[in-house]
Amino acid sequence: MKIQTKITLLFFCIGTAGLLVFHYAIFYFVSDFNFEDFYKRLDTRSKLTAEVSIHPDERSADYAEMRARYLEKMEDEKNYVFKIDSLENPDFKNSIGLPPYFYKNIVENGTARFSRDNMFYYGRLFNKNSSRYIVVVSASDPSGFHELEVLRRALIVLFGVSVLLTYVAGKIFSHYMVRPLTAVIRNVKNISANNLHLRLNELDGKDEMSELVLTFNNMLNRLETAFATQNNFVSNASHELKTPIAIITAELELMLSRRDLDHDTRVSANRALAHAEKLGHIITSLLGLAQTGFDGKKQNWQKIRIDELVLTVADSVKKIVPDSVIHIDFSLLPGEEEKLCTEGNVNLLQLAVSNIVINACKYSNNQPVEIRIIAENERIAIAVTDKGIGIPLKEQQYIFEPFFRASNTGHFQGHGIGLPLTLNIIRLHNGSIGIRSEEEVGTEMQIILPVCRSFC
Repeated sequence: MKIQTKITLLFFCIGTAGLLVFHYAIFYFVSDFNFEDFYKRLDTRSKLTAEVSIHPDERSADYAEMRARYLEKMEDEKNYVFKIDSLENPDFKNSIGLPPYFYKNIVENGTARFSRDNMFYYGRLFNKNSSRYIVVVSASDPSGFHELEVLRRALIVLFGVSVLLTYVAGKIFSHYMVRPLTAVIRNVKNISANNLHLRLNELDGKDEMSELVLTFNNMLNRLETAFATQNNFVSNASHELKTPIAIITAELELMLSRRDLDHDTRVSANRALAHAEKLGHIITSLLGLAQTGFDGKKQNWQKIRIDELVLTVADSVKKIVPDSVIHIDFSLLPGEEEKLCTEGNVNLLQLAVSNIVINACKYSNNQPVEIRIIAENERIAIAVTDKGIGIPLKEQQYIFEPFFRASNTGHFQGHGIGLPLTLNIIRLHNGSIGIRSEEEVGTEMQIILPVCRSFC
Protein backbone atom coordinates (compact mmCIF):
# COMPACT_ATOMS: atom_id res chain seq x y z
CA MET A 1 0.00 0.00 0.00
CA LYS A 2 1.39 3.40 -0.97
CA ILE A 3 2.18 5.99 1.68
CA GLN A 4 -0.32 8.42 0.15
CA THR A 5 -3.07 5.82 0.51
CA LYS A 6 -2.04 5.11 4.10
CA ILE A 7 -2.13 8.81 4.98
CA THR A 8 -5.55 9.16 3.34
CA LEU A 9 -6.96 6.18 5.24
CA LEU A 10 -5.45 7.34 8.55
CA PHE A 11 -6.80 10.85 8.06
CA PHE A 12 -10.18 9.43 7.07
CA CYS A 13 -10.36 7.09 10.09
CA ILE A 14 -9.35 9.79 12.57
CA GLY A 15 -11.71 12.32 11.00
CA THR A 16 -14.60 9.84 10.88
CA ALA A 17 -14.06 8.89 14.53
CA GLY A 18 -14.00 12.56 15.53
CA LEU A 19 -17.16 13.29 13.57
CA LEU A 20 -18.91 10.29 15.11
CA VAL A 21 -18.06 11.47 18.63
CA PHE A 22 -19.05 15.04 17.79
CA HIS A 23 -22.44 14.11 16.34
CA TYR A 24 -23.17 11.68 19.14
CA ALA A 25 -22.32 14.39 21.70
CA ILE A 26 -24.68 16.83 19.99
CA PHE A 27 -27.53 14.32 20.02
CA TYR A 28 -26.82 13.28 23.60
CA PHE A 29 -26.72 16.80 25.05
CA VAL A 30 -29.75 17.99 23.08
CA SER A 31 -31.82 14.98 24.18
CA ASP A 32 -30.60 15.37 27.75
CA PHE A 33 -31.58 19.05 27.72
CA ASN A 34 -35.03 18.23 26.30
CA PHE A 35 -35.70 15.55 28.94
CA GLU A 36 -34.40 17.75 31.73
CA ASP A 37 -36.60 20.62 30.59
CA PHE A 38 -39.61 18.32 30.39
CA TYR A 39 -39.04 17.03 33.95
CA LYS A 40 -38.78 20.63 35.17
CA ARG A 41 -42.16 21.33 33.65
CA LEU A 42 -43.56 18.26 35.40
CA ASP A 43 -42.02 19.49 38.66
CA THR A 44 -43.80 22.81 38.29
CA ARG A 45 -47.11 21.02 37.78
CA SER A 46 -46.51 18.79 40.79
CA LYS A 47 -46.09 21.86 42.98
CA LEU A 48 -49.26 23.44 41.63
CA THR A 49 -51.12 20.18 42.15
CA ALA A 50 -49.95 20.13 45.79
CA GLU A 51 -51.11 23.72 46.32
CA VAL A 52 -54.52 22.90 44.94
CA SER A 53 -55.03 19.41 46.37
CA ILE A 54 -52.97 19.21 49.56
CA HIS A 55 -53.10 22.82 50.84
CA PRO A 56 -56.51 24.07 49.79
CA ASP A 57 -57.11 27.67 50.89
CA GLU A 58 -58.34 30.92 49.46
CA ARG A 59 -55.45 30.91 46.93
CA SER A 60 -56.11 27.42 45.61
CA ALA A 61 -58.68 28.69 43.16
CA ASP A 62 -56.17 31.23 41.89
CA TYR A 63 -53.53 28.50 41.41
CA ALA A 64 -56.02 26.36 39.53
CA GLU A 65 -57.02 29.26 37.29
CA MET A 66 -53.39 30.19 36.64
CA ARG A 67 -52.58 26.62 35.74
CA ALA A 68 -55.51 26.34 33.36
CA ARG A 69 -54.90 29.71 31.75
CA TYR A 70 -51.11 30.08 31.53
CA LEU A 71 -49.61 26.59 31.63
CA GLU A 72 -49.55 24.56 28.46
CA LYS A 73 -51.66 21.46 28.58
CA MET A 74 -49.36 18.48 28.19
CA GLU A 75 -50.21 15.43 26.15
CA ASP A 76 -51.87 12.71 28.29
CA GLU A 77 -51.27 14.77 31.44
CA LYS A 78 -52.48 13.15 34.69
CA ASN A 79 -52.06 14.04 38.36
CA TYR A 80 -52.03 11.64 41.32
CA VAL A 81 -51.99 12.48 45.03
CA PHE A 82 -51.32 9.76 47.60
CA LYS A 83 -51.08 9.99 51.34
CA ILE A 84 -47.88 8.45 52.65
CA ASP A 85 -49.72 6.15 54.99
CA SER A 86 -51.09 4.32 52.01
CA LEU A 87 -47.71 2.98 51.02
CA GLU A 88 -48.45 -0.29 52.71
CA ASN A 89 -51.56 -0.75 50.59
CA PRO A 90 -50.78 -3.09 47.70
CA ASP A 91 -53.44 -1.43 45.58
CA PHE A 92 -51.66 1.83 46.03
CA LYS A 93 -48.38 0.42 44.78
CA ASN A 94 -49.94 -0.74 41.56
CA SER A 95 -52.57 1.95 41.17
CA ILE A 96 -50.72 3.59 38.26
CA GLY A 97 -48.45 0.66 37.43
CA LEU A 98 -45.18 2.15 38.71
CA PRO A 99 -42.47 0.03 40.32
CA PRO A 100 -42.10 0.15 44.14
CA TYR A 101 -38.59 1.64 43.99
CA PHE A 102 -40.06 4.76 42.40
CA TYR A 103 -42.03 5.49 45.58
CA LYS A 104 -39.12 4.46 47.75
CA ASN A 105 -36.90 7.01 46.01
CA ILE A 106 -39.52 9.71 46.58
CA VAL A 107 -39.64 8.94 50.31
CA GLU A 108 -35.84 8.81 50.65
CA ASN A 109 -34.81 11.63 48.31
CA GLY A 110 -37.92 13.84 48.14
CA THR A 111 -38.23 13.46 44.34
CA ALA A 112 -38.07 10.71 41.76
CA ARG A 113 -38.21 10.28 37.99
CA PHE A 114 -39.39 7.43 35.85
CA SER A 115 -40.07 6.93 32.15
CA ARG A 116 -41.63 4.15 30.15
CA ASP A 117 -41.76 4.35 26.35
CA ASN A 118 -42.94 7.92 25.74
CA MET A 119 -44.61 8.39 29.15
CA PHE A 120 -42.77 10.36 31.83
CA TYR A 121 -43.50 10.33 35.56
CA TYR A 122 -42.35 12.81 38.15
CA GLY A 123 -43.01 12.38 41.87
CA ARG A 124 -42.45 14.76 44.80
CA LEU A 125 -42.95 14.43 48.57
CA PHE A 126 -44.97 17.09 50.46
CA ASN A 127 -45.60 17.55 54.21
CA LYS A 128 -48.69 19.00 55.87
CA ASN A 129 -49.61 18.91 59.56
CA SER A 130 -47.35 15.94 60.33
CA SER A 131 -48.79 14.11 57.34
CA ARG A 132 -46.89 13.31 54.17
CA TYR A 133 -48.20 13.16 50.64
CA ILE A 134 -46.83 11.99 47.34
CA VAL A 135 -47.77 13.88 44.19
CA VAL A 136 -47.13 12.15 40.88
CA VAL A 137 -47.54 13.96 37.56
CA SER A 138 -47.36 12.04 34.29
CA ALA A 139 -47.42 13.16 30.66
CA SER A 140 -46.11 12.18 27.26
CA ASP A 141 -43.80 14.26 25.08
CA PRO A 142 -44.53 13.47 21.42
CA SER A 143 -43.27 16.84 20.22
CA GLY A 144 -39.95 16.34 22.01
CA PHE A 145 -39.50 12.90 20.50
CA HIS A 146 -40.39 14.29 17.09
CA GLU A 147 -37.75 16.99 17.46
CA LEU A 148 -35.17 14.40 18.46
CA GLU A 149 -36.08 12.23 15.49
CA VAL A 150 -35.71 15.19 13.15
CA LEU A 151 -32.37 16.00 14.78
CA ARG A 152 -31.24 12.38 14.46
CA ARG A 153 -32.02 12.29 10.73
CA ALA A 154 -30.32 15.64 10.18
CA LEU A 155 -27.23 14.46 12.03
CA ILE A 156 -27.13 11.23 9.98
CA VAL A 157 -27.25 13.17 6.71
CA LEU A 158 -24.73 15.69 8.00
CA PHE A 159 -22.48 12.84 9.16
CA GLY A 160 -22.58 11.20 5.72
CA VAL A 161 -21.72 14.48 3.99
CA SER A 162 -18.98 15.18 6.54
CA VAL A 163 -17.47 11.71 6.03
CA LEU A 164 -17.36 12.29 2.27
CA LEU A 165 -15.74 15.68 2.75
CA THR A 166 -13.28 14.13 5.19
CA TYR A 167 -12.23 11.58 2.58
CA VAL A 168 -11.75 14.31 -0.04
CA ALA A 169 -9.82 16.41 2.45
CA GLY A 170 -7.68 13.36 3.28
CA LYS A 171 -6.87 12.85 -0.41
CA ILE A 172 -5.89 16.49 -0.79
CA PHE A 173 -3.92 16.45 2.47
CA SER A 174 -2.04 13.26 1.54
CA HIS A 175 -1.32 14.61 -1.95
CA TYR A 176 0.37 17.71 -0.57
CA MET A 177 2.16 15.69 2.10
CA VAL A 178 3.58 13.15 -0.37
CA ARG A 179 4.21 15.53 -3.28
CA PRO A 180 7.84 16.25 -2.27
CA LEU A 181 8.48 12.52 -1.85
CA THR A 182 6.89 11.81 -5.25
CA ALA A 183 9.17 14.37 -6.85
CA VAL A 184 12.19 12.72 -5.21
CA ILE A 185 11.13 9.27 -6.47
CA ARG A 186 10.62 10.61 -9.99
CA ASN A 187 14.09 12.15 -10.01
CA VAL A 188 15.70 9.06 -8.50
CA LYS A 189 14.24 6.88 -11.27
CA ASN A 190 16.15 8.97 -13.80
CA ILE A 191 19.48 8.21 -12.09
CA SER A 192 21.34 5.05 -13.07
CA ALA A 193 24.93 3.87 -13.34
CA ASN A 194 25.13 5.78 -16.63
CA ASN A 195 24.52 9.19 -15.02
CA LEU A 196 25.67 8.97 -11.42
CA HIS A 197 26.79 12.59 -11.71
CA LEU A 198 23.17 13.73 -11.46
CA ARG A 199 21.91 14.98 -8.11
CA LEU A 200 18.54 15.73 -6.59
CA ASN A 201 17.47 19.33 -6.17
CA GLU A 202 17.93 20.26 -2.54
CA LEU A 203 14.84 21.53 -0.74
CA ASP A 204 14.52 24.59 1.42
CA GLY A 205 14.00 24.08 5.12
CA LYS A 206 15.23 21.59 7.67
CA ASP A 207 12.44 19.03 7.63
CA GLU A 208 12.78 15.27 7.14
CA MET A 209 12.32 15.53 3.36
CA SER A 210 15.21 17.95 3.03
CA GLU A 211 17.33 15.63 5.15
CA LEU A 212 16.35 12.68 2.91
CA VAL A 213 17.41 14.55 -0.24
CA LEU A 214 20.72 15.54 1.35
CA THR A 215 21.36 11.97 2.50
CA PHE A 216 20.57 10.59 -0.95
CA ASN A 217 22.92 13.08 -2.63
CA ASN A 218 25.69 12.08 -0.22
CA MET A 219 25.07 8.44 -1.09
CA LEU A 220 25.30 9.26 -4.80
CA ASN A 221 28.64 10.93 -4.18
CA ARG A 222 29.97 7.77 -2.54
CA LEU A 223 28.52 5.55 -5.29
CA GLU A 224 30.01 7.67 -8.06
CA THR A 225 33.42 7.55 -6.39
CA ALA A 226 33.18 3.78 -5.85
CA PHE A 227 32.12 3.13 -9.46
CA ALA A 228 34.87 5.32 -10.85
CA THR A 229 37.50 3.70 -8.62
CA GLN A 230 36.40 0.18 -9.54
CA ASN A 231 36.19 1.01 -13.24
CA ASN A 232 39.65 2.57 -13.28
CA PHE A 233 41.18 -0.30 -11.33
CA VAL A 234 39.78 -3.06 -13.55
CA SER A 235 40.52 -1.16 -16.74
CA ASN A 236 44.11 -0.31 -15.78
CA ALA A 237 44.78 -3.75 -14.34
CA SER A 238 43.44 -5.42 -17.49
CA HIS A 239 45.60 -3.25 -19.71
CA GLU A 240 48.68 -3.84 -17.60
CA LEU A 241 48.14 -7.62 -17.54
CA LYS A 242 47.23 -7.97 -21.19
CA THR A 243 50.65 -6.97 -22.48
CA PRO A 244 52.76 -9.54 -20.52
CA ILE A 245 50.20 -12.28 -21.27
CA ALA A 246 50.47 -11.51 -24.98
CA ILE A 247 54.28 -11.66 -24.75
CA ILE A 248 54.16 -14.97 -22.86
CA THR A 249 51.79 -16.44 -25.43
CA ALA A 250 53.95 -15.28 -28.34
CA GLU A 251 57.12 -16.67 -26.76
CA LEU A 252 55.47 -20.04 -26.08
CA GLU A 253 54.16 -20.25 -29.63
CA LEU A 254 57.63 -19.38 -30.93
CA MET A 255 59.14 -22.10 -28.72
CA LEU A 256 56.63 -24.68 -29.93
CA SER A 257 57.48 -23.84 -33.55
CA ARG A 258 60.97 -25.23 -33.05
CA ARG A 259 61.48 -28.82 -34.18
CA ASP A 260 64.34 -29.64 -31.84
CA LEU A 261 62.23 -29.56 -28.64
CA ASP A 262 62.18 -32.74 -26.64
CA HIS A 263 58.85 -34.34 -25.73
CA ASP A 264 58.68 -33.25 -22.08
CA THR A 265 59.51 -29.67 -22.92
CA ARG A 266 56.86 -29.59 -25.66
CA VAL A 267 54.22 -30.98 -23.25
CA SER A 268 55.06 -28.38 -20.63
CA ALA A 269 55.03 -25.58 -23.21
CA ASN A 270 51.63 -26.69 -24.53
CA ARG A 271 50.24 -26.77 -20.98
CA ALA A 272 51.61 -23.28 -20.26
CA LEU A 273 50.22 -21.99 -23.55
CA ALA A 274 46.75 -23.34 -22.71
CA HIS A 275 46.76 -21.60 -19.33
CA ALA A 276 48.07 -18.41 -20.90
CA GLU A 277 45.23 -18.53 -23.43
CA LYS A 278 42.76 -19.04 -20.58
CA LEU A 279 44.19 -16.15 -18.59
CA GLY A 280 44.20 -13.95 -21.67
CA HIS A 281 40.55 -14.83 -22.24
CA ILE A 282 39.65 -13.79 -18.70
CA ILE A 283 41.62 -10.54 -18.90
CA THR A 284 40.06 -9.61 -22.25
CA SER A 285 36.61 -10.23 -20.80
CA LEU A 286 37.35 -8.15 -17.71
CA LEU A 287 38.54 -5.34 -19.94
CA GLY A 288 35.32 -5.51 -21.90
CA LEU A 289 33.34 -5.50 -18.66
CA ALA A 290 35.23 -2.42 -17.47
CA GLN A 291 34.65 -0.65 -20.79
CA THR A 292 30.91 -1.11 -20.43
CA GLY A 293 30.95 0.59 -17.02
CA PHE A 294 29.77 -2.57 -15.23
CA ASP A 295 26.23 -1.96 -16.39
CA GLY A 296 26.13 -2.89 -20.07
CA LYS A 297 26.05 0.62 -21.54
CA LYS A 298 24.50 0.41 -24.96
CA GLN A 299 27.05 2.65 -26.68
CA ASN A 300 29.26 -0.45 -27.05
CA TRP A 301 26.44 -2.79 -28.00
CA GLN A 302 26.02 -4.29 -31.45
CA LYS A 303 23.92 -6.79 -33.35
CA ILE A 304 25.21 -10.31 -32.72
CA ARG A 305 24.42 -13.53 -34.56
CA ILE A 306 24.10 -16.29 -32.00
CA ASP A 307 25.31 -19.07 -34.33
CA GLU A 308 28.50 -17.14 -35.09
CA LEU A 309 28.95 -16.41 -31.39
CA VAL A 310 28.67 -20.12 -30.53
CA LEU A 311 31.23 -21.06 -33.18
CA THR A 312 33.66 -18.45 -31.81
CA VAL A 313 33.13 -19.72 -28.27
CA ALA A 314 33.73 -23.33 -29.33
CA ASP A 315 37.04 -22.38 -30.97
CA SER A 316 38.23 -20.40 -27.93
CA VAL A 317 37.26 -23.19 -25.51
CA LYS A 318 39.21 -25.75 -27.54
CA LYS A 319 42.29 -23.54 -27.19
CA ILE A 320 41.80 -23.27 -23.43
CA VAL A 321 40.79 -26.93 -22.94
CA PRO A 322 42.55 -28.79 -25.80
CA ASP A 323 41.05 -32.17 -24.87
CA SER A 324 37.46 -30.90 -24.99
CA VAL A 325 34.92 -32.50 -27.36
CA ILE A 326 32.19 -30.07 -28.45
CA HIS A 327 29.31 -30.88 -30.79
CA ILE A 328 27.17 -28.02 -32.12
CA ASP A 329 23.65 -28.95 -33.18
CA PHE A 330 22.28 -26.59 -35.85
CA SER A 331 19.24 -28.72 -36.66
CA LEU A 332 16.86 -26.46 -34.72
CA LEU A 333 17.99 -23.21 -36.32
CA PRO A 334 15.07 -21.09 -37.60
CA GLY A 335 14.63 -20.41 -41.27
CA GLU A 336 14.50 -16.64 -40.77
CA GLU A 337 17.91 -15.11 -40.27
CA GLU A 338 16.58 -12.26 -38.13
CA LYS A 339 15.52 -14.73 -35.41
CA LEU A 340 19.19 -15.57 -34.82
CA CYS A 341 20.19 -12.04 -33.85
CA THR A 342 20.37 -10.38 -30.46
CA GLU A 343 21.83 -7.11 -29.27
CA GLY A 344 24.63 -6.83 -26.76
CA ASN A 345 28.32 -6.66 -26.02
CA VAL A 346 30.04 -9.43 -27.92
CA ASN A 347 32.97 -9.76 -25.50
CA LEU A 348 30.67 -10.10 -22.51
CA LEU A 349 28.41 -12.65 -24.19
CA GLN A 350 31.43 -14.67 -25.32
CA LEU A 351 32.66 -14.70 -21.73
CA ALA A 352 29.26 -15.78 -20.40
CA VAL A 353 28.80 -18.64 -22.89
CA SER A 354 32.47 -19.68 -22.57
CA ASN A 355 32.17 -20.02 -18.79
CA ILE A 356 29.27 -22.44 -19.16
CA VAL A 357 30.92 -24.47 -21.94
CA ILE A 358 34.23 -24.63 -20.05
CA ASN A 359 32.42 -25.85 -16.92
CA ALA A 360 30.61 -28.48 -18.98
CA CYS A 361 33.89 -29.77 -20.41
CA LYS A 362 35.74 -29.62 -17.09
CA TYR A 363 33.12 -31.31 -14.88
CA SER A 364 32.44 -34.05 -17.43
CA ASN A 365 36.13 -35.00 -17.73
CA ASN A 366 36.12 -33.91 -21.38
CA GLN A 367 33.26 -36.14 -22.39
CA PRO A 368 31.27 -34.87 -25.41
CA VAL A 369 29.42 -31.59 -24.76
CA GLU A 370 26.48 -30.64 -26.95
CA ILE A 371 25.47 -27.07 -27.78
CA ARG A 372 22.04 -26.46 -29.31
CA ILE A 373 20.54 -23.20 -30.56
CA ILE A 374 16.76 -22.86 -30.27
CA ALA A 375 14.71 -19.86 -31.40
CA GLU A 376 11.02 -19.47 -30.51
CA ASN A 377 8.60 -16.88 -29.15
CA GLU A 378 10.97 -13.97 -29.86
CA ARG A 379 13.63 -15.65 -27.71
CA ILE A 380 16.93 -17.34 -28.51
CA ALA A 381 18.10 -20.18 -26.29
CA ILE A 382 21.63 -21.58 -26.14
CA ALA A 383 21.43 -25.01 -24.47
CA VAL A 384 24.69 -26.59 -23.23
CA THR A 385 24.38 -30.26 -22.21
CA ASP A 386 27.07 -32.44 -20.64
CA LYS A 387 27.31 -35.93 -19.13
CA GLY A 388 29.34 -34.96 -16.10
CA ILE A 389 29.10 -35.23 -12.35
CA GLY A 390 25.94 -33.13 -12.09
CA ILE A 391 24.96 -30.82 -9.24
CA PRO A 392 23.31 -32.02 -6.01
CA LEU A 393 19.64 -31.02 -5.96
CA LYS A 394 19.85 -29.16 -2.63
CA GLU A 395 22.83 -27.11 -3.83
CA GLN A 396 21.49 -26.01 -7.21
CA GLN A 397 19.95 -22.85 -5.75
CA TYR A 398 23.38 -21.64 -4.58
CA ILE A 399 25.48 -22.14 -7.72
CA PHE A 400 25.13 -18.50 -8.80
CA GLU A 401 26.42 -17.18 -5.48
CA PRO A 402 30.02 -15.88 -5.63
CA PHE A 403 32.72 -18.35 -4.54
CA PHE A 404 30.23 -21.17 -3.99
CA ARG A 405 31.33 -24.61 -5.18
CA ALA A 406 29.25 -27.77 -5.07
CA SER A 407 30.22 -30.47 -2.59
CA ASN A 408 31.19 -32.93 -5.36
CA THR A 409 33.71 -30.63 -7.10
CA GLY A 410 36.64 -31.15 -4.73
CA HIS A 411 38.77 -32.89 -7.38
CA PHE A 412 38.37 -30.06 -9.90
CA GLN A 413 40.12 -26.70 -9.94
CA GLY A 414 37.93 -23.60 -9.74
CA HIS A 415 37.12 -20.52 -7.73
CA GLY A 416 33.31 -20.20 -7.95
CA ILE A 417 33.24 -16.90 -9.85
CA GLY A 418 32.40 -18.03 -13.40
CA LEU A 419 28.65 -18.64 -13.00
CA PRO A 420 27.94 -15.52 -10.90
CA LEU A 421 29.70 -13.41 -13.53
CA THR A 422 27.79 -15.23 -16.29
CA LEU A 423 24.46 -14.54 -14.57
CA ASN A 424 25.26 -10.85 -14.21
CA ILE A 425 26.19 -10.57 -17.88
CA ILE A 426 23.03 -12.33 -19.04
CA ARG A 427 20.89 -10.09 -16.83
CA LEU A 428 22.58 -7.04 -18.37
CA HIS A 429 21.33 -8.34 -21.72
CA ASN A 430 17.75 -8.76 -20.40
CA GLY A 431 18.12 -12.53 -20.48
CA SER A 432 17.87 -15.41 -18.04
CA ILE A 433 19.56 -18.72 -17.24
CA GLY A 434 17.84 -22.04 -16.61
CA ILE A 435 19.39 -25.17 -15.17
CA ARG A 436 18.48 -28.86 -15.05
CA SER A 437 20.91 -31.23 -13.39
CA GLU A 438 21.12 -34.68 -11.84
CA GLU A 439 24.06 -36.18 -10.01
CA GLU A 440 26.14 -38.68 -12.01
CA VAL A 441 23.88 -38.07 -15.03
CA GLY A 442 24.75 -34.61 -16.30
CA THR A 443 23.72 -30.99 -16.50
CA GLU A 444 21.89 -28.85 -19.01
CA MET A 445 22.08 -25.07 -18.82
CA GLN A 446 20.12 -22.73 -21.07
CA ILE A 447 20.95 -19.11 -21.77
CA ILE A 448 17.84 -17.30 -22.99
CA LEU A 449 18.23 -13.95 -24.77
CA PRO A 450 15.73 -11.66 -26.49
CA VAL A 451 15.66 -11.48 -30.27
CA CYS A 452 16.79 -8.17 -31.69
CA ARG A 453 13.82 -6.29 -33.16
CA SER A 454 15.68 -4.90 -36.17
CA PHE A 455 17.29 -7.08 -38.81
CA CYS A 456 21.01 -7.89 -38.44
